Amino acid sequence: MSRSKVNLWETHSSTVLSITLVLFLLGLCLMVEYHSYSMTRNMQERITFKVDLVPDITDEAAMMVKTYIEVMPEVKHVDYISREQAAEIFSEELNDDFVDFIGYNPLYPSMMVNLRADYIPETSQGGRERVIKEFADSVNGLEYVTGVAYQENVVNELNDVFYKVTWFLIIFMALLIVVSILMISSTIRIALYAQRDTIGTMQLVGAKSGFIARPFLARSLWFGLLGGVISIVILAIATGIFNQSLGGLDLLNSTHLYWYLGIGVIIIVMGIALSYLSTLFAVRRYLRQNN
Repeated sequence: MSRSKVNLWETHSSTVLSITLVLFLLGLCLMVEYHSYSMTRNMQERITFKVDLVPDITDEAAMMVKTYIEVMPEVKHVDYISREQAAEIFSEELNDDFVDFIGYNPLYPSMMVNLRADYIPETSQGGRERVIKEFADSVNGLEYVTGVAYQENVVNELNDVFYKVTWFLIIFMALLIVVSILMISSTIRIALYAQRDTIGTMQLVGAKSGFIARPFLARSLWFGLLGGVISIVILAIATGIFNQSLGGLDLLNSTHLYWYLGIGVIIIVMGIALSYLSTLFAVRRYLRQNN
């Protein structure tokens, strides 16, 4: 094998390696973004609204209130806790029967309500507060209800953390794309220099720039596709390792499948686009400098 072919093979390998590394980091950022979004919404739906009821409410009346709350479109789940159940829970937490100690049960019956994250606006703090307040006011106006308690600042804090992470990832990915274009362009220029004699001969016989660039651009599509496939394989292996190490995250749950497929498609498209645009930029610049 000639030295020029060896150099060309090394250049092609470094090009694919550069594309693979960039796409892996982009895919990793997309995975972090998706799972942070998913975890934020899950945590939002775990926030509990405590609906206090009058102490002498009957089970039939309590079920009527429960049914009314359940049919609200923003409600995901409702649990009814009677005075007796509340006393049992409190006694288990204290590890002592406080009812026998004080001689009566001072706890009120209540409903524990969880809202759907889909009904909580993500981009507007005022919108989130309005939806939560409207829900609390509508429940508070029901018969047998004495009050609605919830941690008003928790939802806002969750969304604020999510959007800080999102903006950081967006800026990081933008910088990564710029760096990747420059890096891939550099490796392509090396490939062009390795074939400078062939390109020079083609220019001498009158070949146009488009004709000279065509094989490089066609090869860039394959490089982008290959880099995308390799990065997806590495990302899948890394996801499996992280899932095994951090089993509580449940990264391989079937509910994530469609999102993973979408991320895979984005990686392939980004790989082809980055490789093609970087090659086009490098080839045009090289041919313009050597005309």
